[in-house]
Amino acid sequence: MNWLECGALLLTAVIVTIALTPVAKLIAKRFDAIDYPDQRRVNTEPIPRMGGVAIFGGIAASCVVLIIGVNAWGWINPFQSYLGEDVNYVLLGIGITAMFAVGALDDIFNLTARVKLAGQIVAACIVASSGLLLSNIQNPFVEDAFIQFGVFSYPITVFYLVAFANIINLIDGLDGLAAGISAISASTIFIFAILAGRFSAAIMGIIVVGVCIGFLKSNLHPASIFMGDSGSLLLGLSLGVISLFAVARSTLFISLLVPILAAGVPVTDTAMAIIRRKRAHQPVDAPDTGHIHHRLMKAGFSQRATVFIMWTWTAALAICSIVLAESDGFPRVVAITIVAVITGFAIIKLQLLGPVLTHHYNPRIKK
Repeated sequence: MNWLECGALLLTAVIVTIALTPVAKLIAKRFDAIDYPDQRRVNTEPIPRMGGVAIFGGIAASCVVLIIGVNAWGWINPFQSYLGEDVNYVLLGIGITAMFAVGALDDIFNLTARVKLAGQIVAACIVASSGLLLSNIQNPFVEDAFIQFGVFSYPITVFYLVAFANIINLIDGLDGLAAGISAISASTIFIFAILAGRFSAAIMGIIVVGVCIGFLKSNLHPASIFMGDSGSLLLGLSLGVISLFAVARSTLFISLLVPILAAGVPVTDTAMAIIRRKRAHQPVDAPDTGHIHHRLMKAGFSQRATVFIMWTWTAALAICSIVLAESDGFPRVVAITIVAVITGFAIIKLQLLGPVLTHHYNPRIKK
């Protein structure tokens, strides 16, 4: 592992993202991509929402530095064959750019849910066509055997990537929340990738950590800019891509849980929102104020405290995911128990299913 390379890429991502943030603000103001205060938003004044421009620029600049380093300075090349399979990195880059473009267009024009989803699927299809696929998983019942997905690899991969993009998008509700959770998730996948010898995933992970840190400078409360869909969809897809590089052809079935648990808080929030809206006979994409951060703030926590709680929760799940992947026996049982207790407590205590379980909390209220 070339730590100098990782450090250079991390620093590049941080500096370029910070430098481009004022540019992103100007672009947002030029196109009126502004979050104006309303009943659902917590900001009390208009805030530009195209921070994804700075995040995308940070990722792009880091990739340029990486290419220069490989060709001029003898850095380890992460663009070599991918575990015996060829990945077209140009197509991969186009797919990631397409997801950023979908988010940017939504920031400017407020696309309908169907149009935005269609754009996300197209972007994910481009990524899948690059050869980066969730094509198999280890058979947990047969040693050294894999379950092959065959032609289903493409729809499974597309679904996986779109889901990752949207869970970060849906958690982006408070200053610094999505960027912090993305940084913790990317750091977790980075650590797992190093332990598993997946250099491509490690390099991409450290770049995402860098852009998140750089963006947090202007996104912590009180934020002067939001990442918008251009940032949240980009980070979500990037995390999905990194996780595919990290877990591909892993000899541990449990390793598939690492990226999912690393993003466990937004995964839980999204799952509860879907169940809550379905039970209330509302569209899945219908907005509400039942998300985790809404519940915590209603309980009396400040924005900063709410974000810190959710970061801590994410970090706890991330640590458990590494323990699950790198240990067995009693430590694994302890990790599973901690994950179940923390998540179950949060769901019940914060009433994340909203009116669905109201009768359990207050017997006077009937279903």
